[in-house]
Amino acid sequence: MSRLPCALLACALAAPTAHADDIERGRHLAERYACGACHRIPGVEAARGTLGPPLDGFGRRSYIAGRLPNGAALLARWIVDPPALVPGTAMPRLGVAPAEASDIAAYLLSLEP
Repeated sequence: MSRLPCALLACALAAPTAHADDIERGRHLAERYACGACHRIPGVEAARGTLGPPLDGFGRRSYIAGRLPNGAALLARWIVDPPALVPGTAMPRLGVAPAEASDIAAYLLSLEP
């Protein structure tokens, strides 16, 4: 079995680029679900929380919650049900629907330094 060069493998695993509408919808959903009660999030009004980590530059991070590979699909799953992926996490289920989580993930992944 042949191995793909790392650059090609990264391209094959990369998530499709989010549309501007998805990103903006995700920003609004982060406000609606009060993500800023626990996190500091650039572009989200009143997102000044300090319980969770600040989410600025999230699009450049390698990991979600310090242990899950950062990518659109896994981040959306994390947003829907954090305890299912990391038992004992302080991040609660907020009742975010999968489609909404995909938009929130698109917004968070658009945040780069």
